[in-house]
Amino acid sequence: MPATPRKLARTLATAFVCAAVLCAATVFSKPASAVEKKNFKVAWSIYVGWMPWDYAVQSGILKKWADKYGITIQFTQINDYVESINQYTAGGFDACAMTNMDALTIPAAGGVDSTALIVGDFSNGNDGVVLKGKGKKLADIKGQSINLVQLSVSHYLLVRGLETVGLKERDVKVVNTSDADIVGAYAAPGTTAVVAWKPQLAQIIAAPSASEVFDSSRIPGEITDLFIVNTATLKANPKLGKALVGAWYETLAIMFGKGPRTSAALASMAKASGTDVAGFNSQLATTKMFVTPAEAETFAASANFIKIMDLVRTFSFNHGLLGQGARSPDVVGMAFPGGKTLGNPQNVKLRFDPTYLQLAVEGKL
Repeated sequence: MPATPRKLARTLATAFVCAAVLCAATVFSKPASAVEKKNFKVAWSIYVGWMPWDYAVQSGILKKWADKYGITIQFTQINDYVESINQYTAGGFDACAMTNMDALTIPAAGGVDSTALIVGDFSNGNDGVVLKGKGKKLADIKGQSINLVQLSVSHYLLVRGLETVGLKERDVKVVNTSDADIVGAYAAPGTTAVVAWKPQLAQIIAAPSASEVFDSSRIPGEITDLFIVNTATLKANPKLGKALVGAWYETLAIMFGKGPRTSAALASMAKASGTDVAGFNSQLATTKMFVTPAEAETFAASANFIKIMDLVRTFSFNHGLLGQGARSPDVVGMAFPGGKTLGNPQNVKLRFDPTYLQLAVEGKL
């Protein structure tokens, strides 16, 4: 199966390359540039939790909702996940699918005010730490070299796992390895530990020498997948928010329903993601999808989610992902339902606004 690019992290080199893009992004994100318009561009990449978008496009569901509001929405699949976020950050797209950590460390840290229109799912076992050979528990990882995609949510998962057994990152050595190379890296004779995500994780743990010693189900909600829209664009064009949310939940109702239409939808998503239905369902089994807008709204409004984003911003600051000039995790502000905030309230750049979810809950889209 092909590599899943959702969490392809910025390496240190990429972070520096992206600096120019991030600096330029503020030019595109000024409120004055956001006006009412009819045509919108959306970027996305293949991942189990985002495959409903492909079906929404292919089935005509998205067009139906766009037509309802007299707009057009063009979805563009970009194979390089981080590049999709960089292009969104630079103003090339009005919306983009990304993880919570990447939403904070790329567009928000780059000065682009963004809104999490949809909180779609969280990894509930899709990401895992695997030891080879004698290691049978996470504490056995001490002193080992660990292959993973550096500065990604895999890196975050490792750090959070280490905390649960009283270890720190300095107790191990991180070896930066691309997602495309992680299966091969595990097979190499000298490799003793990796962190990976599905479908690569499934291939790795199938090896007789593998012991999965920690996975994302142990930190539920901390690796969350979002659908991000430029805040100024959304404010000037509420029709865009309504159409996207309407199409998303109509698609999920089919996806998690019963009968021939559900079977056809799952087959379509599986094929588009490069696997079969069984493979796709195995990924869904370790993904907590928020099937209804009420589920997503409750999760995003919870005190626990604020705690999660505090953990994420702390990791991001400690690893230099909030900018070279950042003096504390407070440099980037985040806004949550109920008027709650984290960080600098005068520099809010990431918003979890339940407005459109609430409209969906009330049947007012």
